Parts: sequence; structure tokens; C-alpha cells
Amino acid sequence: MTTLRIATANVNGIRAAVRRGFGSWLQQRAPDIVAVQEMRCPEAQLPHQAWPAHRLSYHPGLLAGRNGVGVLTRWPPSAVRTGFGSRAFDTEGRYLEIDLEPPDAPALTIGSLYLPKGGNADDGPAYAAKQKRKLRFMASFGNYLTGARRHAHRQGREFLVMGDFNIAHTRDDLTNPTANLRYPGFMPDEREWFGRLLGPRTLVDVVRTLHPGVKGPYSWWRWGTQAWDRGTGWRIDYQLASPRLAACAITGGTDREPTYAERMSDHSPVVVDYSL
Repeated sequence: MTTLRIATANVNGIRAAVRRGFGSWLQQRAPDIVAVQEMRCPEAQLPHQAWPAHRLSYHPGLLAGRNGVGVLTRWPPSAVRTGFGSRAFDTEGRYLEIDLEPPDAPALTIGSLYLPKGGNADDGPAYAAKQKRKLRFMASFGNYLTGARRHAHRQGREFLVMGDFNIAHTRDDLTNPTANLRYPGFMPDEREWFGRLLGPRTLVDVVRTLHPGVKGPYSWWRWGTQAWDRGTGWRIDYQLASPRLAACAITGGTDREPTYAERMSDHSPVVVDYSL
């Protein structure tokens, strides 16, 4: 029996995260696969020394200093695909997908996603436009995800999409749901869209399955000690797995750093062990 440790982490700038301890976390936790978002780094300036035991597949996008997604793996992928067929979004570095054949484990298709944050129309036209753009992204990506999941199944692969979805799905996924009903990330249409991704024959929210009926475990806290100390967080980083893979999850949750000073990012990694 093989155990794969799989993680997802929005690093909010990979060079800054490395300075704050990303390499040490990687060495101590020893994940086999890590989906990474918001790397915000030109390819030539990537700090490869921080992951000597892993190979990086990377989609930086064309927006200088923004976005950028990747997947770190212990084994070389057999295929790497950038984007999801969208002229509007594929140049932004928001989605990367790989095929991987880990030893003594099922073949996998793995996606790393950074979904747009959006905006609140109450804050003005520019923010309303950001929210409309987020909804367009969601509609296009949702259609792609259905096809990608089915394609992986036909090839005999398990499917896993991870990353920062910028959506708290249920009232258990943020500290103050009532106060955030009109806030981007917890609006009804966003939550309904997220719910349509899930099902016993489609994709499973792995961490929620491991932690049913509880608040959290949160993965994002605003910068600043107040939210951190109070534990006022959101669960917006997910591992959504095909049902057979999800059924293999044995432990999982958020690697919340011991103190605010030790934070690598405004997000903490979400880590799941799969016994295959």
C-alpha cells in the first residue's frame, strides 16, 4: 500500500514565501505533490533551490507580478497543459494541469487553480466589473472541468483539482457567514456554482468529508494579527477529487502555522494523505 501526501498552497509570492520558510515546510512535511498558486515570479527568477526533491511544472502567465500557478512533484509528469481553452483567461496564469504516474499508485490528472477574487458592486463599477468577470471565469472553467474529469476517467486516471477557489462553499467555511452574504466569495451564485461541481459521481470536497459538520478548517486569514489571533478565517483552498481517490483520504486539514510571525502567506497549506 502506498501513501501519497498531496498539498495545495497559495504562497502569495513564491520568493517572499521562501524567505518566510516555504522550503523548510516542504522539507519537514515532505509532500509528494504540491499545487501552488499566486507564485508571482518570472520563470527565470524561480527559487528552485527551495525544492531540491521536486520538479516544478509552471504557468507564469503574462501579467507581470500577478498570478502564476504550478505543481511540484517528486516524479516527472508525462504531460503538462496550461490554461483551459479560454482566450480571455489562459494568458493570466490561473490554471495548469499535469498527468502523473506515481510509482505503485494510480495514474493521476492534477490541476492547480487560482480563481479570480471578484469584487463587490457596492464598492463601485470597477468592482462590479471584477465580479462579472469572476462569474464568466467560473462558467467557462466549470464546463472545462466536467470534460477534463470525464476524459481522465476514460483514460483510467484519478482526477484532482486543487487550489484557491476564492469561494467559501457553506456557512461552515467561514467564521462570520451572516456578515458576508454580500461579500465576494460567499455570494449565493458563487456558492451554487461550487455546489454544482460536487457529487458522489463527480468530485468530492476531500477535507470537508474528513471534517464533516464543523467550522473550518480555515485556510485563509487576512493579513494582520487581529484576524489571525481571533481565528477569523475562511476555507477557500480546496482539494476536489474523483470519488475513488477521495475515498482513499485518511487524514487532512490545514497546516496553520504556530504563530502569526511564522506565516508563509495569508493562506496556509491544505494537506491530505491518501492511502492507495
